[in-house]
Amino acid sequence: MRLVVAAVLASVVILSGCSSKPKNEVIERSTVESMYETAQVYLDVGRFTDAAQLLTAMSTRYPFGPYTQQVQLDLIYALYKVGDQDKALSHIDRFLQLNPNHADLDYVRYMRALVYQQAEFSLFQDMFNIDRSDRSPYYAQRAFEEFGELLRLYPDSAYAADARARMLGLSSRLARHELSVAEYYLRRGAFLAAANRAKNVLEAHPNVPEQKQALIIMVNSYQELGLTQQSEDAKAILVKNFGDSRS
Repeated sequence: MRLVVAAVLASVVILSGCSSKPKNEVIERSTVESMYETAQVYLDVGRFTDAAQLLTAMSTRYPFGPYTQQVQLDLIYALYKVGDQDKALSHIDRFLQLNPNHADLDYVRYMRALVYQQAEFSLFQDMFNIDRSDRSPYYAQRAFEEFGELLRLYPDSAYAADARARMLGLSSRLARHELSVAEYYLRRGAFLAAANRAKNVLEAHPNVPEQKQALIIMVNSYQELGLTQQSEDAKAILVKNFGDSRS
């Protein structure tokens, strides 16, 4: 009799264990779905801090599963929106490393460029329109390069047109930095260095309005150096492209 009772009890334990496992999986799956839906609501209504916190919790608690990659993509966006560039870049690099063949890699690279561009801007400087041309262009350069890499790898991407437009604005920013250095050299009497910096604007940043000032610097610098022909050549390009004005 004891053997029968023991066998029955053992079977009950085994059956209860088998039945509880699927139940727990269902509960957990329901929890993940609920958390993800809530995160989507936060994103939709602009509660990006709340979305970032919830998505971070999901990424930590459920590192594997059907939502894993989408959680990471949404988290990158949420971190970008709250301006946490360091964390956003960290998640971007990790995603690219772990998902080299993902269908949305163009989006991830686009986001990396956007994060670098965001880092370039300062709310205080933008708000009060403070000139930033003499600041280090590190983040602007990185953003410019990342947008260029996106266009190289994914020329037909849905983000290509916006990337090209942003590169034009970044090109102007980089050109202004070069001009600020050129003008510094000009004030110091380093005319050859000034001319070379201005020439670099013409070569590296076509189709930006800053080319006019670059040509003016070249005209003046070559004149000071006694390089008449080079000065006249620069002046001819200036007149052809921008009229006779040198102001």
